[in-house]
Amino acid sequence: MKTLIVIIGPTGVGKTELCLNVAERLGTVIINADSRQMFKEIPIGTAAPTAEELTRVKHYFVGNLNITDYYNASMFENDVIKLLDKLFATSNKVVMSGGSMMYVDAVCNGIDDIPTVDSNTRNQVQEWYENAGLDNALIRLKELDPEYFEIVDKKNPKRVIHAIEICLSTGKTYTSFRTSTKKERPFNIVKIGLTRERVELYERIDRRVDNMMAEGLLDEAWQMYPHRQLNALNTVGYKELFDYFDGKCTLDEAVFRIKSDTHKYCRKQLTWFKRDKEIRWFTPENVEEIINYINTFN
Repeated sequence: MKTLIVIIGPTGVGKTELCLNVAERLGTVIINADSRQMFKEIPIGTAAPTAEELTRVKHYFVGNLNITDYYNASMFENDVIKLLDKLFATSNKVVMSGGSMMYVDAVCNGIDDIPTVDSNTRNQVQEWYENAGLDNALIRLKELDPEYFEIVDKKNPKRVIHAIEICLSTGKTYTSFRTSTKKERPFNIVKIGLTRERVELYERIDRRVDNMMAEGLLDEAWQMYPHRQLNALNTVGYKELFDYFDGKCTLDEAVFRIKSDTHKYCRKQLTWFKRDKEIRWFTPENVEEIINYINTFN
């Protein structure tokens, strides 16, 4: 039976090296499910696989987009399912890994068939949002779809704006398209979660942020600064440095905030993943135990 091996876990836990080892042992490829690593202009701040790592194992969906490209979990689902049809023709096992929870769920469980927003509506809403801001966007969403307004992450502009786009382009509420029906897949799905003690995980995150700064994150963020309104850059690492460029904080304060905000994102990921009872948890060092577990699904 064809099997998709989904290796997930919080940022900084050690997914990259573990996935490389597993893929090499199984003689297969890696599908990246980290939505930010798909943007080629920001490899440092997203901890994208290095050139050496990309040489070790073939990766898909790494550096394949420009920051100006529109992409979402539904599009990722469609692209990955089509790719898996080809990959499973030559391999019984494929590895998928990443920390973008919605992207992982889209492939494993399917995502609601939300209509595609036309470019004219998207541009108009984006232009309006840049002038109106998030607070006014929330007021507008409450008018258009009060039911979704009650449950949306009100600190996530992407979710808010997308719902407004759907309401305006279809004349229906965003809620009306959210059926949450799980889709059947023609392959097995094995979910492996990686975990560490919280203190150790935070120390790894802090070291990684320091390494990113040493590798040129400040310069990378400065190059992206003219495009800071783009959703692709609405992420930890860039938002904090943009505030530094705007004179809102010192560089040391920005770096401290990157570490702190990454800790918060890590906790959010863990909360999301812990709800999934299909995940079998391991520490990243237990490579042999993980391989043996995978091999039980032949």
